[in-house]
Amino acid sequence: MKKYIKEYINEIESKLKGKTTQNDIDDLLIKIKFFSHERLVHLIVMLFVALFTILFIMLSFYNSLFDIIAFISGILLVFYIMHYFFLENSIQYMYKLYDKMKK
Repeated sequence: MKKYIKEYINEIESKLKGKTTQNDIDDLLIKIKFFSHERLVHLIVMLFVALFTILFIMLSFYNSLFDIIAFISGILLVFYIMHYFFLENSIQYMYKLYDKMKK
């Protein structure tokens, strides 16, 4: 997904150097909606991973077997947060590109 978003942003930036059409603007709006949906799904999954990480950390106080699970889910949570922030920042940058295209 990261590669796809980066390629699409580069494509839009190259179109901004030339003349943009209404079709380009409409296409960007559709892609923003798709990426926003992806962002929402990742937010929900990230929140559940965070919830389970907290749960496993609390359970690890009672049974040491949950230490490994808490550690693995903590690592997964870190990567989900990094990916979510990439999605968030990319979509906000697309908003700015959209504003530039409309001018």
